[in-house]
Amino acid sequence: MPRALPLVLALVLSASAAHAQQCGNDAAGFERWKAEFAEHAAREGVGERGRAALAASSYAQRTINADRNQRSFRYSLEEFMRVRGADTIVAQGRQRIAANPGFYDSLERAYGVPAAVLVAIHGMETGFGNFMGDSRVVSAITTLAYDCRRSDFFRPHALAALRLVDEGHIAADARGAMHGELGHTQFLPDNVLRYGADGNGDGRVDLNNLSDAMASTANFLRQKGWQPGAGYQEGEPNFRVIEAWNAATVYQRAIARIAARIEG
Repeated sequence: MPRALPLVLALVLSASAAHAQQCGNDAAGFERWKAEFAEHAAREGVGERGRAALAASSYAQRTINADRNQRSFRYSLEEFMRVRGADTIVAQGRQRIAANPGFYDSLERAYGVPAAVLVAIHGMETGFGNFMGDSRVVSAITTLAYDCRRSDFFRPHALAALRLVDEGHIAADARGAMHGELGHTQFLPDNVLRYGADGNGDGRVDLNNLSDAMASTANFLRQKGWQPGAGYQEGEPNFRVIEAWNAATVYQRAIARIAARIEG
């Protein structure tokens, strides 16, 4: 046993080193952090393409500004729904389901998630794909992983973004939302790896493809515990699954209310 101790110690030190990168509150230490994170990524098996994307990334000041100024989540539910265009989401959501009922029925059969919930999320996140973001995903997500405010939360997503580049799922300069989310329903990178589903059967997961995005969203909710046939309003079993989608209470309540109105 004594001879095993150095190995155990080495493993502990290695695990600690993975989290040794020093966070920062401005751009000053970002390049140093990237170099350290690149070493961690290499140890985690990220190849040259992923590490090259990291090297080419830049500090995303717009992302930091947005992350520290999320005023809409402090609105009342009524104000939040007005600002986010709930009436439009309801009207267009009903139209989308009516125009393609077979597609949404197939998703509910496969995952147990009602169409109204899926289109409510789609409408809330990107206005049904009308704006999926113009930020460089790798720069945004690595900036958030470096920033001291929520570095522990975003570090796995930064590593996942490098994996997505390395494996050819996204381009090194892929564009997404301000916090590095991807596609029609704004998946964070690690959630793409965990819950991404091939909805159109082409053998790959592309969150910019509607079929893949809707299947991935339904899969996320099912894997988080969605109970087919159970209610999803506050106090009902599936509301806690909506909570897993977004941490803001006002957002969760809005999704539930909008979906109920879409169902009529």
